[in-house]
Amino acid sequence: MLDITYPPVIVAAKVLFKAMRQRVVVTGSESIPRKGGALLAINHTGYIDFIYAGAGAEPQKRLVRFMIKKEMMDKPGVGHLLRSFHHIRVDRSSGVQSMKDALAYLQAGEVVGIYPEATISRSFEIKELKSGAARIAADAGVPLIPVIVWGAHRLMTKDHEKDFSRSPKTILVKVGEPMYPTGEDVAAETAELRAAMQQMLDEAIAEYPEDEKKPGSWWIPARFGGSAPTPEEADELDKAELRARAAKRAAKREQGK
Repeated sequence: MLDITYPPVIVAAKVLFKAMRQRVVVTGSESIPRKGGALLAINHTGYIDFIYAGAGAEPQKRLVRFMIKKEMMDKPGVGHLLRSFHHIRVDRSSGVQSMKDALAYLQAGEVVGIYPEATISRSFEIKELKSGAARIAADAGVPLIPVIVWGAHRLMTKDHEKDFSRSPKTILVKVGEPMYPTGEDVAAETAELRAAMQQMLDEAIAEYPEDEKKPGSWWIPARFGGSAPTPEEADELDKAELRARAAKRAAKREQGK
């Protein structure tokens, strides 16, 4: 797969991270194979997780093809750039084609990044996972590798202002041990993946620099002393958002009559 824009953008991103006084710490990257297909299952706490998740594969000299919602892939300007990286367009109303595309990429030896939570976690905890990650990895016969990105949500996420200031920020990228789903019990394999991601998330939060973890911070989960919504509160916020979207669509349909 010919990559013209992806490598130079990675170099530019590293320069930008340094200019913004960001410290990106990657651990466990050796779990990502230097050759052949692999599926990375990444937690989803913000809009730019994928930028940092890609750093987890960079020590192995691998480029990650992320599964990104069509709204971003179709957006003028940024969408053209994302398409030039050969990312995978995801239509959340019908995910069959994106799963086929991901399978084809993996069988061609690419590294693919997937968000099994499907949507951003407002609690910053691990939500319930969709079974697609385990299914795709099993069908492709590739390792399924959990990845936790922690700290990127401080820059850009739901319900909060963007913060691209030069105040020092640490972003941890933890790559876990590979799993090898068979597809015989997808529910159990998905539960195993979630348990691994939950343990890695707890480790990332515990390892995060203490001088950046102010008590009551909005970006820290409630059970760790932060003021983020609990998973139950976050679920209610998600439901309210879906109702608002449905009402907006209905209003547009009425206007079009």
